[in-house]
Amino acid sequence: MSQVYTGIELGTDSIKIVVLEKHRGQFHVLASVHSPSDGISKGQVIDIKKCVCSVRVALKKVNDMLGIKIIKVIAVVSPCGCSFNIAPGSVEVLDNISGEDVNRVIKDSLVGRVGEEEELVTAIPISFTVDEQENIKDPKGMRANFLETKLVIATVPKEPLYRILEVLKLSGLETVDITFTSTGDYYTVRNEHLQRKVGAIINIGEESTNISVFNKGIQIKNAIIPIGSHNVDRDITYIFKIKEEDSRKLKEQFAVSMQTYADNNDKVIISIGDEKKEISQVGISKVVEARLEEILNLAKKEIKNLTNREIRYIIVTGGLSELAGFQYLVESVFGVSAKVCNISTMGLRHNRYSSVFGAVRYFDDKMSLRGKDVSMISESDVQMLMSPDDKTVNSDNIISKVFGHFFDN
Repeated sequence: MSQVYTGIELGTDSIKIVVLEKHRGQFHVLASVHSPSDGISKGQVIDIKKCVCSVRVALKKVNDMLGIKIIKVIAVVSPCGCSFNIAPGSVEVLDNISGEDVNRVIKDSLVGRVGEEEELVTAIPISFTVDEQENIKDPKGMRANFLETKLVIATVPKEPLYRILEVLKLSGLETVDITFTSTGDYYTVRNEHLQRKVGAIINIGEESTNISVFNKGIQIKNAIIPIGSHNVDRDITYIFKIKEEDSRKLKEQFAVSMQTYADNNDKVIISIGDEKKEISQVGISKVVEARLEEILNLAKKEIKNLTNREIRYIIVTGGLSELAGFQYLVESVFGVSAKVCNISTMGLRHNRYSSVFGAVRYFDDKMSLRGKDVSMISESDVQMLMSPDDKTVNSDNIISKVFGHFFDN
């Protein structure tokens, strides 16, 4: 059966949903949506009712694109307030190691490791030990008496996480797994080179910027600074005395990241009541550059606070990183080793999708390690995707609690 996955991120600015099919080791986009969100601030649900309405609108767009009803999703959540700890585990093995044995040793690692006010989000194996053989990444198929592992487990406070899960439940969705936005960002850019290095990923969001440090592909630190893309909009509004909605459009469609690369002869006219205001590309880019430079320098300081290790790579993502000339600004702050995320997958060529796209790849990797073949839609729905003229959907919404989701997956 085809492996089809759906990821959803409840962002401050928009709801992002992607539906991907894995075929011969490659992911193909079946649908992608970014739809305006309400009731969310800094990745946290502040108004459940408004948020549910936003999710339903986005979900309808996806369902209309596909002609089937999406029910199961991977929830992508902010790492705000997260904690990281190392947990060892060990189990006896009767024969060759199976995916179930991998699942058992992970469960053993987690026993007693999550506090009453916390909820587990991720548990990523650092490595496995098979009898006396150490540093094994995938032990399945090996013959052994004992299987051991060390995990990095990440938890978050229950209350804000449960509000997100409640929104998804009320929207008619079943959450099958939970992943941090930072994990998704990493899995979007992951390659063999990065898996051997210590580095950082910076995601500039609408109201905040997330900084994550990874060691050989495993997140070990995280920090959030309360400044983001919306601050750029406010700066433009304040300097040029225009509406914030006009500021946003100018930022996305007219400004460049560094005034050096702006055209002084390029100007736009903005109507403010009965008045007309002329804004040059150089003028607005100067405002944008100042705020972007501040955000990147704050992120640079935060990385130093998070780790003393040598940072071998820095990758910047988030919708704001799509601004023209952003790579040059990143290099001016961090050096030439720093890069802007570049999603090359057809149908997702925008960095706003980096967290949710990578979350699907992480989930697939996790299921593969456990020897599980998972798809989030039924075989009949797969057939409907193959026959787009047939739009009849008989499936009912399935609502289930996700608490303890990790043990089921």
